[in-house]
Amino acid sequence: MKILVTGGAGFIGSAVVRHIIENTSDSVVNLDCLTYAGNLESLALVEGNARYAFEQVNICNRTELDRVLTQHQPDVVMHLAAESHVDRSITGPAAFIETNIVGTYTLLEAVREYWNKLDNMAKQTFRFHHISTDEVYGDLPHPDEVEFVSDIPMFLETTPYAPSSPYSASKASSDHLVRAWQRTYGLPTIVTNCSNNYGPYHFPEKLIPLVILNALEGKDLPIYGKGDQIRDWLFVEDHARALYKVVTEGKVGETYNIGGHNEKKNLEVVQTICLILDELVPKASAYADQITYVQDRPGHDRRYAIDSSKIQRQLGWIPIETFESGLRKTVEWYLANSVWCQNVQNGSYQRERLGINA
Repeated sequence: MKILVTGGAGFIGSAVVRHIIENTSDSVVNLDCLTYAGNLESLALVEGNARYAFEQVNICNRTELDRVLTQHQPDVVMHLAAESHVDRSITGPAAFIETNIVGTYTLLEAVREYWNKLDNMAKQTFRFHHISTDEVYGDLPHPDEVEFVSDIPMFLETTPYAPSSPYSASKASSDHLVRAWQRTYGLPTIVTNCSNNYGPYHFPEKLIPLVILNALEGKDLPIYGKGDQIRDWLFVEDHARALYKVVTEGKVGETYNIGGHNEKKNLEVVQTICLILDELVPKASAYADQITYVQDRPGHDRRYAIDSSKIQRQLGWIPIETFESGLRKTVEWYLANSVWCQNVQNGSYQRERLGINA
């Protein structure tokens, strides 16, 4: 196949591109406008491969989308291009509305026109795979708030949407658009909603890379509120495998939740990173001594948890990495790739706190 990946220079997108090029015989067209979080250095392993092509295009640019689709003739579109950081969406929601909603609409219309011109066989095998987040579901009861363990639910594919932040609201909107284009126009779409990703090549505004780099530089390790917010953590390479499985074997019109089976409190995550660093890069004091507690994020969701039994049952996917093995690989990668870390921070962002101007 020839697969068009939007946002292929981002964290999850680049993992998907690397997975396809390194583990399949498919070709990839990477469409990315290279915002602050898009980084072609994350694709150095596939650069120059005959099955890989890059197009610097914004998904809001209909003319360029039409050109790319006509020129490259993809069999599949995997849509990962998005603004994705909750703190940034609190400070400046407009970019999230523009990219996640208007951009997804623009892409859907360009793909719909392209798909309508395909022959019958190509139309039947074509797929538009929209990659989304578990944050569209809102939050779940926290274990501290319930009397019985049996009362602690998880997100299902049928869980009603209740987004809390401008980011999650914009992603919920894009999910609804994709499903509407399938229902109304017959465009063969599939939606996946994933839990928190972590792993190599992650831009350091997110918790895990931020903590690793701050710890190594002797800076504070900021914990929002009490650090008791719970997330389900999914190693990005496990996610890439799941996404390829869905786009090649998933059923049109279906939604698949993808989780890592690793619910952890934010404080636990930071403490585990500190213990790994104590072992790998020992210093006089414990890295956990750098932990500080800061003002919580406005509207901060208490708990996310994915029930991914559907994708396991129907498509045979399960995560390979445990949280412990995946986190160790992640820390080791950042220790071995200081040049990438330095280059990705050469822009305006220097790991400062965002999202407090509510």
